[in-house]
Amino acid sequence: MTDESTHDLGTLAARARAAVSACASLAAIDELKVELFGKKGSITAQLKTLGTLAPDARREAGARINAVRDEIGGLMAARQAELEQAELERKLATGRIDVTQPGRGQQPGGLHPISRVRRRIEELFRSSGFSVEDGPEVEDDWHNFEALNIPANHPARAMHDTFYFPDGRLLRTHTSPVQIRAMLREKPPLRMIMPGRVYRCDSDMTHTPMFHQVEGLVVDEGVSLAHLKSVLHHFVERFFERRLGIRFRPSYFPFTEPSAEVDIECVFCGGKGCRVCKSTGWLEVAGCGMVHPNVLANVGIDAERYTGYAFGMGIERLTMLRYNVNDIRMYFENDLRFLRQFG
Repeated sequence: MTDESTHDLGTLAARARAAVSACASLAAIDELKVELFGKKGSITAQLKTLGTLAPDARREAGARINAVRDEIGGLMAARQAELEQAELERKLATGRIDVTQPGRGQQPGGLHPISRVRRRIEELFRSSGFSVEDGPEVEDDWHNFEALNIPANHPARAMHDTFYFPDGRLLRTHTSPVQIRAMLREKPPLRMIMPGRVYRCDSDMTHTPMFHQVEGLVVDEGVSLAHLKSVLHHFVERFFERRLGIRFRPSYFPFTEPSAEVDIECVFCGGKGCRVCKSTGWLEVAGCGMVHPNVLANVGIDAERYTGYAFGMGIERLTMLRYNVNDIRMYFENDLRFLRQFG
């Protein structure tokens, strides 16, 4: 077949026909193409001899060589199509899918536990007459600090506690700026909560750089600390679905006066003392107080006529207590084995 010394075109054509018929794979077809039509192929060699012939003989020989080339090319194309079809049928036979078999199914997704708790908090406060407000997560210094009576030397303004942008803006450290925007936009009476993401430079078993907070605000005539205690006690018992003791410890926040920390009876030991509550029988869940007159003045509300209370709670903290999870980072690792426990 590769004997290029012969000029017997008929013999060459017969060998080529037999070789095409003998090809059993696509790779064999490719090799034969090179052997016949490549730079050093047999039919290519026949075409190269045309230059040595007289014009009349060249015309006749060229016609015969081209006829053989076209014939063999057509045979090779047909054989290649046959082999490709056979390969396709083989793949279909071995990889056949039985469409009558039941599918593997698709498990429905579920809400993240933090989203579940946030929705529950919103529903509970809505049922008590609170509206749900939202605001930007990128804030300016005035809304996040100045308007809330937080002085320039307060530790919360330090670079190691707050995420700042080069232009002086920052990621809000609490949802209190939403309160400021709401009080600037609306007139009392006000009764609202502000859930959302907040950011602080902190990360350990009980803290993450991004976490969720819900704050509440009520401003009206005659609002007192007794109203605040009643609302929080009512919320705690409905959230944990049991009767729980609650206590207020004096504390300090620049935006409230007086201020208090809120503790609830330990939901794990019933106040008897355990590892979670450090044997005290109490768990801290919120900070609160009466809105500072300076904050009301900063938003144009008459502090002589109106009073108000505010409170703030970490949604992750409430989620950890509700589901008995002691490492906050587990909520953000996206481990489906953990998340599927919550439905």
